[in-house]
Amino acid sequence: MSGARLYVVGLGPGPASMRTPQAEAALEAAQDLVGYGPYLARLPERPGQRRHASDNREELDRARLALSLAAQGRTVAVCSGGDAGVFAMAAAVFEAVEQGEPEWRTLDIEVVAGVSAMFAAAARLGAPLGGDFCAISLSDNLKPWEIVLSRLRAAAEAGFVIALYNPLSRARAWQLGAAFEALRDVLPGATPVAFCAAIGRPDEAISITNLEHAEPALADMRTLVLIGALTTRTISRPDGRPWLYTPRSVGERA
Repeated sequence: MSGARLYVVGLGPGPASMRTPQAEAALEAAQDLVGYGPYLARLPERPGQRRHASDNREELDRARLALSLAAQGRTVAVCSGGDAGVFAMAAAVFEAVEQGEPEWRTLDIEVVAGVSAMFAAAARLGAPLGGDFCAISLSDNLKPWEIVLSRLRAAAEAGFVIALYNPLSRARAWQLGAAFEALRDVLPGATPVAFCAAIGRPDEAISITNLEHAEPALADMRTLVLIGALTTRTISRPDGRPWLYTPRSVGERA
């Protein structure tokens, strides 16, 4: 299918300075931009470039639209916040390919990496992901809540630092509190917890507390919640905001 190309682009956590050069090149080359409206609003207008904005829960429809446009021979960029492969549009695109038109399998599809929210947040905090870590989405739109809880408990028991994506929304205001309660059964109250919202943007906000005092009201859908492991440490600083880091070693060094 000559000329057909589909980029799946991670826009990073927000500011243009945190988009990769590869992402910028893909966005500039695209004739069509497809994505969640607020993500497309971050991008500069380019002459002749068409935008196809949609709502937050329309991932598969977005993916099918992008694939259809690419199948017409257009160069298309599907836009995600953070990294497109982390709870984002890359999986939706390949799900649509698997279920969709046979010709979509002939398209030139390239996933363009971006800076995920957990990496941007970790950089602000110090090095909390220095040891083993995992990422879990608290959204139960696509999986049962009991699976979310079982994965949380397993990750905490295994000693992983946990990055929580999609911590709450208007429709799921109770879930972050329920997650904290489940983790309190496994981890000590002194375990560090960081709330990192809108990293790199003018309204960036970071709050560091511990599991005993962690309050869901400190988070919204823009927030990455990072929960330390038993090995995660804090280093106090004169400005009152500690550094967090998780040592690479576990137990005594040889």
